[in-house]
Amino acid sequence: MPEIMPRIWCRFLLPLLLAALATAAQAQSWPDRPVKFISSQAAGNGTDIIARFVAEQLAVRIGQPVIVENRPGGGNVVGTQAAARSAPDGYTFFLATAAALVTDPYTFKSLPYDPMTAFVPVARVAEVTFVIMANPNLPANNLKELIALAKAEPDKLSIATSGPKRFSGMVVSWLNKLAGVRILQVPYNGMGPGIQDAVAGRVPLVILSLPEGNASLTSGALKPLAVTSLERLKALPYVPTVAETFPGFDFTGWMLLAAISGTPEPIIQRVNREVNAIMQEPSILERLAKMNFSTPGAGSLQQARDYVNGQHTAWGTLVKEIGLQPE
Repeated sequence: MPEIMPRIWCRFLLPLLLAALATAAQAQSWPDRPVKFISSQAAGNGTDIIARFVAEQLAVRIGQPVIVENRPGGGNVVGTQAAARSAPDGYTFFLATAAALVTDPYTFKSLPYDPMTAFVPVARVAEVTFVIMANPNLPANNLKELIALAKAEPDKLSIATSGPKRFSGMVVSWLNKLAGVRILQVPYNGMGPGIQDAVAGRVPLVILSLPEGNASLTSGALKPLAVTSLERLKALPYVPTVAETFPGFDFTGWMLLAAISGTPEPIIQRVNREVNAIMQEPSILERLAKMNFSTPGAGSLQQARDYVNGQHTAWGTLVKEIGLQPE
């Protein structure tokens, strides 16, 4: 028996110990070269802008450049797949959107990765609320009046969305079911033309993220009826939430920094702490507010993980209830 124990140590326990020591050494020396954020969004949009200034702030705190690599295309699949296939060494992170992590699994029949296992949520970054807006001539000034109008004139109202399987379209489908109405979707590939048609009255309603629709609201070209966040927005305190009519309704767009599964835990913990500090800086909060985004703060690792799991469940329920078929 005494002779067997050293053999077991050499064959099984020693390699595990050496691997653990190597991981610890890697984490202690991190970072010793530039870090990369992969984004599945195109350069220049709101997600990209936020990714870049978070990258700039993180670079200062860790003493290494943080580069943003844009990999758009395929409804987030191109960038998400590139991130999922990256080495889990702490030098590549995924600046993930809600679509990439929790809605795409329900709208695609198959994906070349499982976003719920390929990534580890590290830190919440920013949120964006959607606003249901109307042409000023529409005889409804809030959600309750809109629902009453839709019931009085079945199938006559229409709303511009980015498509029935995109964020805005799925929210409209869920709202239709909750309200027992049928507001028809007019899908647009890019919401610029949708905004123009709503302003011109060709489509009486449109649903937009606040950054997309703020100029039209400020000018009075469109009027807000309701917001999709659980609480009213500081920027639009007079606009009711959908949740005030349908309690618990809370569907916002969000961005979250995720690590590749297998990334050393000490590195994940370090990035979580650094991003949490960044998202509490007054200058960052001010910059986000100017772009009509907000932040809940990065939160703890467990909070980030719980949030993504909760969102995955919520969107799964929505998709099931509206009968959406993946393609």
